[in-house]
Amino acid sequence: MRYLALCSAVLALAACASPVPPPDPNQAWVELRSNAGTLLMADRLDGQRLNDGRYFQVPVGAHELQARLQFEVNSGGGQDGISEPRQVTCDIRVRYADFAAGQRYRLEARPMQMKAQAWLYDEQRNVLARGQVLRCGTF
Repeated sequence: MRYLALCSAVLALAACASPVPPPDPNQAWVELRSNAGTLLMADRLDGQRLNDGRYFQVPVGAHELQARLQFEVNSGGGQDGISEPRQVTCDIRVRYADFAAGQRYRLEARPMQMKAQAWLYDEQRNVLARGQVLRCGTF
């Protein structure tokens, strides 16, 4: 499990090393935000895998965003009452029908026990859509 967490951290740091491209004013920009100690990455846009998981940039109109939230949970138990934390990954889908050109949006996600919650916000922090958790597990 720690190997998976280490690989995720290395990939996240490598992604942070390259600059994020400037937003295209003809598209909508969706930034990702999660709690400290978690990793939220863009995965798919309208069913197509993305090359850069740090953001979504989408054309005007309706789109389906898929993201992955990774976090650790303490499972407790074990023979001596202590056990290693487990890495949980949740696939989250957000559908929104009215992305506007030049607008900035924020997809926020947070862990909740062995599940997750997510919301899509506009620049004024209005909730536009709620994320649907597709699956969560230690895969």
